Amino acid sequence: MIPSSNNKDFQTSESCVVDINVIIPMRDGTKLYADVYRPYGDEKSPVLLMRLPYGKHTPAYRSMYLDPLRAVGRGYAVVIQDVRGRHRSEGQFYPYANEAEDGFDTAEWCGSQSWSDGNVGMFGISYHGATQWLAASEAPPSLKAIVPGVTSDDYYDGWTYLGGAFQLWWISQWVAGFAENDIGQGHTERPNRSKELAQMQKWLSDPLKMSKHLPLQDMSAFKGQSVGNDLCGYYYDWLDHSTYDEYWKSFAPKEKFHNVKIPVLNIAGWHDIFIRGSINCYQGMREKGGSELSRQQQHLIVGPWLHGPLPPPHAGQQFYGRSASGAHIDLHGMQLDWFDRWLKGEDNGVDSQPTAYVFVMGKNEWQAEQEWPPKDVDHIQYYLSSNGEANSVTGDGKLSCDLPAKDELPDQYQYDPMNPVPSLGGAYGYGIPGVFDVGVQDQKLIEERQDVLVYSTEILEEDLEISGQVKLNLWAKTSAEDTDWAAKLVDVDEHGKSTNVCDGILRAKFNKSLETECFVDRNQVECFVIDLGFTAMYFAKGHRIRIQVSSSNFPAFERNLNTGKGSDDSASVIAEQTIFHDSNHPSFIELPSVNR
Repeated sequence: MIPSSNNKDFQTSESCVVDINVIIPMRDGTKLYADVYRPYGDEKSPVLLMRLPYGKHTPAYRSMYLDPLRAVGRGYAVVIQDVRGRHRSEGQFYPYANEAEDGFDTAEWCGSQSWSDGNVGMFGISYHGATQWLAASEAPPSLKAIVPGVTSDDYYDGWTYLGGAFQLWWISQWVAGFAENDIGQGHTERPNRSKELAQMQKWLSDPLKMSKHLPLQDMSAFKGQSVGNDLCGYYYDWLDHSTYDEYWKSFAPKEKFHNVKIPVLNIAGWHDIFIRGSINCYQGMREKGGSELSRQQQHLIVGPWLHGPLPPPHAGQQFYGRSASGAHIDLHGMQLDWFDRWLKGEDNGVDSQPTAYVFVMGKNEWQAEQEWPPKDVDHIQYYLSSNGEANSVTGDGKLSCDLPAKDELPDQYQYDPMNPVPSLGGAYGYGIPGVFDVGVQDQKLIEERQDVLVYSTEILEEDLEISGQVKLNLWAKTSAEDTDWAAKLVDVDEHGKSTNVCDGILRAKFNKSLETECFVDRNQVECFVIDLGFTAMYFAKGHRIRIQVSSSNFPAFERNLNTGKGSDDSASVIAEQTIFHDSNHPSFIELPSVNR
């Protein structure tokens, strides 16, 4: 969806009525509270709804996703609601569990008010995006369009886990935030958890120490000192459900795409933790949406962004130019244009525009596509190669378009869970500078390690643009009962500086399916397919393409202790890892090359 040059703000209304703590009853009698912003006067307006767990009174959440005053000026009423069990609203909060029914009830309430014209849209990012998809999966009649940003198609793979590995840093920091800002506003059904909160904050004073605690199940940061007084007991439920089972399927949007019959504008970021899920929503709905309208009117905006609202034009150490920011492309205005088309019926051309508006990194340009990934893509393969000494950047690892020789020696390294490869850069939500740096980062420290295999192309003689999903086919064996394989795609500039592009991880026992554990045969060679996610990247002439291979990325992901046991284990063993890349075991990275 291309930014509009039309500025229609405050052409409809210049006065605003604000109602605070409006009660919205749910079907079970629970009262949820919302703030309502609407144009002054008796004219009925379409309604924009945001449902969030972080506090409707909080300025950043109230205004950064879509400024309610700007929306009122465009002729909309805006409803911002605390979800069940959070802040002002009654009930018990358990992530995802009540959002479908509560979202349906709230959307229908919005459509039935005296100041509403019966047309409702939803907006917001992250968990607020989840509340949109879950409400839409119930098909409330009043809901006509949604704009979910940086969210996911399910809350197992790509949200809580990735490739079967628990996303330790993101989940622990996110859950801690829930605990810290749970303000009950005087509701008596919520127990006093001051002692538990103080205990958790002790853990959070040293987040790396917290991450290193073993076993994970015994980490007491979110547990209460008495039965029923847990700060965030669902954290331990998520550890218990380590496969994509019925627990996760029960509230996964992708399981109900066939129920969603409305247009969707998806917003994503290349360096956002939910980049896979955001694009999976766009692609999944184009294939499985519940109506011709919903399948045809799936639109996508992807910027070079971290996780956050109205994102800036930089991620980590990389500045992408002023045009890369959410403010520059007027992300708020693009959302309002979307709602103008689907809630007001304005013929503004939104429905006939290219469905994807994507920022190509390296080129640092926006690209409009009829669909994404674009059709003109060739899947090229760069084969891993070495003389058996690809350990670290000083080794002999190479990437080549030529098939490897039959007698090529494998590479070996030891993976010690007590000395894991540290997380440096990547799409992992919240970071702490100097502790856990996210986004684009210099990879020098990682590539100096002997437990990281490094494979690089020769200097590129011509430009290479890729757009789509990146996968690594890795022939490997391990001495362990179970282990992890981690990989990272890297851009090396003409000065030798290497920076991360995208990465992924796979727990070996989930190589065949995320639904069922299937342990590897120790010391048996197997082909593992590692998803490195989606990207749009321009490798300039004079650069090199590089792949890192290791067995850990900590604390972004929990360490695999190599024992084959779950999150209640604290013992660990060192794994002997072997990577093969001969003609019988051709390990390769697959890149979606764009023909322009």
